[in-house]
Amino acid sequence: MEFQKENMEVEIISTKFIKPSSPTPNHLQNYKLCFFDQVTDETHLPLVFFYPPTNNINFSAHEEQLEQSLSRILTHVYPISGRFTEDNSISCQDQGVKFIKAKVNSKFNEFLEKAHKDVNLSLLCWPQDSWNAEASNLFAMPVVIIQITEFECGGLALSVSHAHIAMDGYSTFTFINEWSKVCRLKIPVEKIDFMSFNLGDVFPTRDLSKLLLPRVPPEDRVESKLVAKRLYINEDSISRLREEVGDFCTFKPSRVEMIMALLWRAIIRASEKKHGYLRRSLMNIPINLRTRLISFPQVEKSFGNLGVDAPLKFIPGENKMELHEFVTLIHDTVKDTIITCDKTSPEDIVSAVANIYNESFVAQDWGGSDEVDRCTSASLCKFPIQEADFGWGKPCLMHFGSRHGQVCWLYDAECGNGICVQVDLKEDYMHLFECDNDIKDFFQF
Repeated sequence: MEFQKENMEVEIISTKFIKPSSPTPNHLQNYKLCFFDQVTDETHLPLVFFYPPTNNINFSAHEEQLEQSLSRILTHVYPISGRFTEDNSISCQDQGVKFIKAKVNSKFNEFLEKAHKDVNLSLLCWPQDSWNAEASNLFAMPVVIIQITEFECGGLALSVSHAHIAMDGYSTFTFINEWSKVCRLKIPVEKIDFMSFNLGDVFPTRDLSKLLLPRVPPEDRVESKLVAKRLYINEDSISRLREEVGDFCTFKPSRVEMIMALLWRAIIRASEKKHGYLRRSLMNIPINLRTRLISFPQVEKSFGNLGVDAPLKFIPGENKMELHEFVTLIHDTVKDTIITCDKTSPEDIVSAVANIYNESFVAQDWGGSDEVDRCTSASLCKFPIQEADFGWGKPCLMHFGSRHGQVCWLYDAECGNGICVQVDLKEDYMHLFECDNDIKDFFQF
C-alpha cells in the first residue's frame, strides 16, 4: 500500500498488533470511561515526531527493543490495548496496539528542509487509518495506532494516533515520554508505574441528555479544506510583545497568553477581510484540571480525559481590538473557568462543566451559529514532548492534530529558544492570516 504527496511515496512494509507482555488481570478487563471522556471530541488525534539519522543508530537493530518496550509499558497502560464497547467502557482483553512499519522514498534532510516550509508534508507519516476516523467507525478502531516510517539513508518518523475519547494530551505525552524511557533505559516491567486509572470511579459516566444540549455537529460546515503553517517566535520578539502589552495589564502576562492573543486577533482580522465585516469569534483553550482540583489529589496522574475548555467570546462592539484587551480576556476567562470547576464534589464539578458547555460550545447562538468563527488554541508548552528520546536522540520536528477544526498548537521550540506554533486554518483564511501585519512582524515562517 502506498501514499503519495508530491514526488514522495510512503510504502507500508508490515502491520502487526503489539500486546501487553503479561495478560491483563480479570479484575481490570473492563475499564470504565468517565464523564470527561463522554464530552470529548470523537476523533483520532495523530502526532508525529521526527528523529534525524545518527552514525550509530540503525532502526532495524532497535526494532525489537522498541516493540518489546512497548509491550512492557502496555502491561501498565492496559486500556490502550483494548477496544471500545457499547456501554461506555473499554474491553481490556489485550487485543493490542496497531503497529505499522513503513518507508518513504526520501532522504531525511531533504524531507526536513521541505517540511519546515510546508508542514503539511508531515501528513505522509500519519497512520492512514486516522484519516478515515469519524463518529461512525471510531469505536471499531484500535484505541492507539503507531507508525514508524524510515527514510532513505537513516532518520525516522514516529507517529502515535489516539482516540481522544480514551486519552487527552496529558495522557498521550506522558505515555510516549515514559515509553521512550523504558526503551532507552531498558526498564523492566515491574518498575513501570506512572499513571492511575481511577477517573471512571471518581467521575462516572452520565446520561448526557439530562445534562447537555444536543452536540453541535462538528465541522460539517467547513467550506474549505484545512491547511497548516508552522510559525516561530523567538525570545526577542516575545520581549517586544511584552513591552507592547505589559503596561496596560494589571498582571504579568505569560508568554502563552500574549502569543494566543496575537494569534486570535489575527484570525479575527482574517475573518473580517474575508466576510467584509467584523464577526463574533469563539475560541476555546483546553485546561488540564489534574492539578487544579484541590479536593481530588488522587487524580493528579490519572489516565484518560480530565480537562475543560475555557470559552473565550469576542463580540464586536463589546470587546475592543487592542492587543492588551485580548490578553486580559484570555487571562481572566481561564482563571474564572478554573475557579468555576474547582468544587468539592464530583457532582458539582460535572454540573459546572456542563454549564460552561451549554452556554458556549453547544449553545445555538455560539457553537451552533454560522455567524460565529470557532477555533481552538492549545498550549503544549512545558509538556515533556522534547524528552521523547528512544535512544535516537530528541525529536527535531513535530507535527500535531487531525485537521478536524481550526487550531493553534503552541509548543516549546525544538531548538530550546522561543515557541513554535502550528496553525491549522481553513485555506481561504490562511492566506489572509499569514499576511496580517502582527504575524509578519513577530513570527518567522
